[in-house]
Formats: sequence, C-alpha cells, structure tokens
Amino acid sequence: METTSKTAIKGGEFLIRETNPQDVFIPEEFNEEQQMIADTCATFIQQEVSPILDRIDSQEEGLMPTLLDKAGELGLLGISIPEEYGGLGKDFTTSMIVTEVTGAGHSFAVALSAHTGIGTLPILYYGNTEQKNKYIPKLASGEWKACYCLTEPSAGSDANSGKTKAVLSEDGKHYILNGQKMWITNGGFADIFTVFAKIDNDENLSAFIVEKSFGGISLNPEEHKMGIKGSSTRQVFFNDCKVPVENLLSDRQNGFKIAVNILNLGRIKLAGAAIGGAKNTASIAIKYANERMQFGRSISKYGAIKHKLAEQAIQIYACESATYRASQNIEDAISALENSGMDSAKAKLKGVEQFAVEAAILKVNGSEVIDFVVDEGVQVFGGMGFSAEAPMDRAYRDARINRIFEGTNEINRLLIVDMMLKRAMKGELDLMGPAQKVASELMSIPDFSAEDDSLFAAENKYVKNFKKAVLMTAGAAVQKLMAQLSKEQEVLMNIADMIIETYVAESMLLRVEKLISLKGEAACQAQIEMVKVYINDAADKINISGKNALNSFAQGDEQRMMLMGLKRFTKTTPLNTIASRRIVADSLTAANKYCF
Repeated sequence: METTSKTAIKGGEFLIRETNPQDVFIPEEFNEEQQMIADTCATFIQQEVSPILDRIDSQEEGLMPTLLDKAGELGLLGISIPEEYGGLGKDFTTSMIVTEVTGAGHSFAVALSAHTGIGTLPILYYGNTEQKNKYIPKLASGEWKACYCLTEPSAGSDANSGKTKAVLSEDGKHYILNGQKMWITNGGFADIFTVFAKIDNDENLSAFIVEKSFGGISLNPEEHKMGIKGSSTRQVFFNDCKVPVENLLSDRQNGFKIAVNILNLGRIKLAGAAIGGAKNTASIAIKYANERMQFGRSISKYGAIKHKLAEQAIQIYACESATYRASQNIEDAISALENSGMDSAKAKLKGVEQFAVEAAILKVNGSEVIDFVVDEGVQVFGGMGFSAEAPMDRAYRDARINRIFEGTNEINRLLIVDMMLKRAMKGELDLMGPAQKVASELMSIPDFSAEDDSLFAAENKYVKNFKKAVLMTAGAAVQKLMAQLSKEQEVLMNIADMIIETYVAESMLLRVEKLISLKGEAACQAQIEMVKVYINDAADKINISGKNALNSFAQGDEQRMMLMGLKRFTKTTPLNTIASRRIVADSLTAANKYCF
C-alpha cells in the first residue's frame, strides 16, 4: 500500500495533477470540537467586539489590549501554540477557523492576527528553547502583546534593503540597534518587538527579539488611516537600543528567510480573515435587502439586487473552498514531516513553505473577494451605504488594506508564477512535460468522443482545459521571452490571473462534488448553481488574461494557432446564469443571511 506522503499533492502541483473530491477537506466537515471553537469565536465577536466598534475605532486608551486579554482568557491567542507553552496545540485547519470567524471583527481582527501571527510565530518557529520558554507562554496568554517590525520608509516590498543596523557592543554582550520602522501594527501597546536589522554590513537581515523594557525605543503618534482605524499603527524608532546577544533570533542573516516564511503563513491566514469579513458583510446586505421596501416590496425581490447578493455568495464560497483545501494540504504536509521525525516547529514552517504558491493565490483572491463584497454591499444599501451611520462605511474602508497587507497583490501575482517556474527549474514540478503535451495537442484534431453524462462532466472538462490554457500560455512565454520574462510584469500578472481562477474554480468544484457525495444532489441545488456560474465566468476571465498575454509576445501563424487553442480551452456551453443566480439569491434571502 502506498503511504499518504507518497501520494500527497505537492504545492503548485494542482496545475498538472487531478485531485479526487474525496481527498479535499471542506468546511462542511468541521468536527464537533472545531464547530465549538468557531461558535466560541463568533460569540466573542458578537458580544465583546461588534457592540463597541466605534469605541475601538476611536482608539480608546487601553481598549484593544483589554480585548486581547479577554481573547487570551478564552485561549484564542494560543490556538496553534503547543500545550507545553500554554497553548491549545490545535492543528492548522482549526487555527484557520479561528482566523476566519474573528475576521468579522474589523480592527480587532487585525490586532489579533498581528499578535498571534507575525508577532508570536517567528519566536515559536525560530526561537531556541530558552527564547520559547521565556516568551511564548506570556504571548499565548496575552500577558505580553507582540508586534513585528520589518517595513521601513525606503524598504516596503523590497524588505531586504532595510537600513536598520545592529552593531555588537565592545563587551560583546549586546547588539546596539539603530533605525526606523513604519506601519507597525500593535506598535502602540506591544511589549515584544520582532525587529529585522542588518548586523554591520551584512547582505541579509537578521532578526531580534526586543522587549520594550530594554529602552531606546520611541514611537511616533498613531497614524491616521483610511480604514482599520482601531488598529494601532505607529512608526517605531530604535535609538541605541541595547538587545542582549542571546536575543538574536535564529542564525545571523537568517532574518530575510524568517520574514518570507512568516509572510507565507500570513497570506493564507489573510484569506481566512477576508472570508470571515466577507460573510459578515454579505449577511448584513441580505438582511437590509429583505427589510428595505421600495415600490411596495422588499428590494431583495428585484433581479438587480438578486444578482448582487448571489454574486457575493458565489465569490465567498469559491474562495472559502480554496482556502480550506489548501489549509488541509498544509496540515497533511506538516503531519507527514512530523511522522518522518522532523521537529514540530520546522515541520510547520516547511509544510507552509511547500504551499507558498497556494498561499499567494489565496491572499490575492481573498483580498479581492472581500473588496468586491463590501463594494456591492454599499450598493445594496444605496444612499444609506454612503452614510457613516450605516455599517457598510466601516466595512468598505477596512477591507481596502487587504490588497496591500502581506505583500501587495501585484507582488503576490508575480510571486505565484516565479515560484512555480523556480520549482520547475529545480525539478520539483514537471511543468515542461505537460506544457509540451498541450503544445502538441494544438496541432491535433479536437476530441469529439461521446460525452460523459455525469452531473459535472462539463465542468470537470472545463477545469482540465483551464489548466491546458495556463500551461500553453506560460510555456510559450517561457520559450519566447526566456530571461526577459521576469521583466514582463504584465505577462506574469496575466498568467497569475489564469492560475488563480483555475485553482479557485477547481477547489469549488471539488468541494461541491464532495458535498453531494455526503448530502445528496437534492440538498445541494444552490451550491450546484454556484459552481456552474463560477466556472462559466472563470472561462471568460481566463480567456481575456490569456489573450492579453499571448498578444504581447506571439506573432503570425504561431499567434493564430495559440489564440485558437485558447479559444478551445476556454469554450463552454451556454448557461443561463441569470436563472442560476436567482436560485442562489432565493436561498440567501430565505435564510436572511449568508447561509452556505
């Protein structure tokens, strides 16, 4: 019998490998404990956070730290921290559930994820035993609050170009830290700072655990921001800050690697939080549409509003499908590594690193889904949507940061393709074989064999063809542009968009197929309509992105042949999407909330 680790899918491999619906994890399978944790988080947000959002946004002194203390008492700050350090020791998927449900908490969600993610995890994953024993229990309980100091005025996306310096003191006992950091979430009340700086004239960053009590730390006033106003965001200055040498985190010059790996984690978690925020916003829009009367009936009865409510739900459901698929893949990879004898912290990092491509896909998709959902939410509310008294104002402003956080969506799009191609170069992913096969298929006569008549026969074929469209376009770009490709950012972003749509469409299809196997077709009518609409629309998006890429570098007969291939690979049979969306909208308005 083959072991799971042999058959387990690798990061990025979805593009060249078929996945069985039974092999994916779907949110409908949360176990009793996971459901209980989700309910605890939902109750916390409803009782402790939602009623005081205005007070949070006005940054009432001490309010956010108090909320984090309360979350700590419930164990929400230590979900994924091992029990030996005072955490609950839960798996990756469970930590994602907490991220999702608390994602409805606006600025609180930002403070929480900054503390539990970038604030705590560098020490948990890279700290030595002494560092972990000293810091992790107090971070897990919330006694100490954490922040992460990477970005500088001249070092944003290019993080490794930071100017903050660390110099060893004459007695060799301290590193003297000097520099400036900006956009530091939780900066105003943090006790522990993970600070990235270059020692002497090193090429790469190193990381340090800095306690506020060390001194030499000063803060600018709170930033005035477009959204997430309740989240503390400060500039932090280090002026001859003395950091004991034992507080160097991991090895010298390993800081950039720490930053990259923690960002991988942050990216997939951001998608989870975005889903939570989007579901909350969609529910508010559905309730309002049911209550708001115009021309003698509620606006939820009108086709234009039905379209909006249904499309919000379709986008959310698709992103959620992909997020939990990837979360379970990461969890399986972590387990396999731990079973092979790898240290638990290293296994967690390695597991997430393996799915860095998916993490970047989800970061882009999740942040763009919540942006779409809040924008349509404002529109459903009409004039009231533009009022600061109504809930869409805050939702709209708070969502906007997600396309910038954790690496901008442009950087993440470039990374998706870059990481896939690098893995292909290293022989970790065989992209060239399948790409050549697709290229030769362009010369052959299309397959007109008898159609499979199963429920999703067409959709399964479409998704296979989407993968061919990606492989054809990316393969041609690599061959034509070669070393120049990395400079052709528009082409890379077009290919990334094709990859994102393909991964999300396949994830949604796998989820609905598995759901039908559990509940039967009759119980899944709305989900069936959702996946059909999503895949129908994805075909058009993939076609446009592919065309834009191919037209920029292909010419003559080759161009004509590939455009014909692209047309073939994105061809779908006509679908009445209006009828499908109405079925979805009717389910939502009947439930009076996002109900999938």
